[in-house]
Amino acid sequence: MPPEPFSDALAQLRWLRTAEGTAAAARAGALLAEGADLLPGLARLRAEVGPGHAGPAWELARLRARARPVFGADADRLFLTADSLEQAGRPALAARRAARLLAGSTGSVADLGCAAGTDTIALARGGAHVTAVDRDPVARELTAANVAALGLADRVRVVDGDAVELVAAAAGGTVAGCAAATLDPARRAGGRRQLDPDRWSPPWSTVATLLERVPTTVVKVAPGLDHDRVPAGIEAEWVSVGGSIVEALLWGRGRAETWRRATLVRDGEVRELTAGADPGPAPVGPVRAWLHEPDPAAIRSGLVSLVAADLGATLVDPTIAYLTSDSASDSPWVSSYRVDEVLPFNLKKLKALLRVRGVGRVTVKKRGSAIEPETLARQLRGPGGGTATVVVTRVAGAPTALVCGVDSSA
Repeated sequence: MPPEPFSDALAQLRWLRTAEGTAAAARAGALLAEGADLLPGLARLRAEVGPGHAGPAWELARLRARARPVFGADADRLFLTADSLEQAGRPALAARRAARLLAGSTGSVADLGCAAGTDTIALARGGAHVTAVDRDPVARELTAANVAALGLADRVRVVDGDAVELVAAAAGGTVAGCAAATLDPARRAGGRRQLDPDRWSPPWSTVATLLERVPTTVVKVAPGLDHDRVPAGIEAEWVSVGGSIVEALLWGRGRAETWRRATLVRDGEVRELTAGADPGPAPVGPVRAWLHEPDPAAIRSGLVSLVAADLGATLVDPTIAYLTSDSASDSPWVSSYRVDEVLPFNLKKLKALLRVRGVGRVTVKKRGSAIEPETLARQLRGPGGGTATVVVTRVAGAPTALVCGVDSSA
C-alpha cells in the first residue's frame, strides 16, 4: 500500500528527518541538479519513493536550492519551509549580531522566537549555550532539526514557551534562565505588514520590557521604527546591503556603544557611521555640479549630516535627503550623479529638453514627489539613442527635475 499523504507540516518535517526522508530529499535534489522539470521530475520521484512522499521531498530540495546562494554549504543540510526561508535572516548578519552580543563570552542566550533557528545557529557557533523558545511546534521542530543537522544540538535546548510571559518574569538581568537574549518580533499578520509596533507579536510593550530588564539584548525591529520609540540609553542601528536596509536593531544597555549607528555591508566589507548624540541636519544650498544619494542606512539613522560634512556637501532641500557638491565622490555612503540640467518640473519642457540632448531612454529616481518612476520613464521615452538619469525632487521647496549623467553617444 502506498504511503498516505501527510496531514500537516509537522508530520512532513518529522518524516523528512528520517533516513527514508533524507534519502528522498537527496534524490529530489539530484533530479533538480540534472535539470528535471517539475512534472516529469515529480513523476520520477513518485515512482521511486511513493506518491505520499514525493511532494515534501521535492519541495525541500527546491527550497535548499533557493537557499544555497545565501546559506552556502549549510543549505543542503537545512530543513526549511517556504515561510521560514522567506523570513530567515542572512547567516553572515546573524553571525555578526551573535559576535557582538556574546562579546567574547560563552554564556547562555535565550532566542525568544527561534523560527527556523538562524539566530540560534549563529549563537551556538559563537560558543553560547542557547535556549531556543517558540510557541509554534513547526518552528521548534525546524530549529531542532537544523541544529542537529549542523552538529550543534549539544549547545541548544529547544523549548515551548511564550516570549511575553518569559519577558514579564525576567529579573536580575536574566530571562528564561539566560544572561542574554535576542528577540525578533513577528511584524506580519494575515500576509500584511504590521506598521504599528503595538501590534507586533510580541508587542512593543514586551520589547521595551526586555530592553529594560535584560541589558545584554539585541532586538530586531522594523526599519521604519519611529526614533521616538527608542528608549534612552539604547543604541539603534540600521544595516544596509546592496543599497537596501535589511535589518534594524536595538542594542540593550549592556551592548550599546553609541546613540545611532549606520552599517553598510558591501563586497564583504563592513563600514559604519556612528554618533553619540543627534548631529543635527546638514546645511542647505543650491544645486551644484554633482548630486549625491545617501545610503538608506545613513538616512534612516539620521546621520546624513555626517556624510555631508565628509563630502563638503549641502542638502538640496531641508526635507529631502539628496546632497549636492562641486565634485564627484567615491564615498561608499553615496551614489553620485553628474548634474547636467536643472529645471522646474514640467513634463512638456522636460521631454523637449531630452529630445534636444538626444536622450531616448531614462532612468527615473524620485524623492519628495508623487510621480511614479516607471510611468514617467515611459512618458519620457523618445527616438534618441542617448541615456540619462532624471531625478524628480524638491529644491528649496519647489518641484524640480535634475537631468543627470547625459550620455548622447549611447
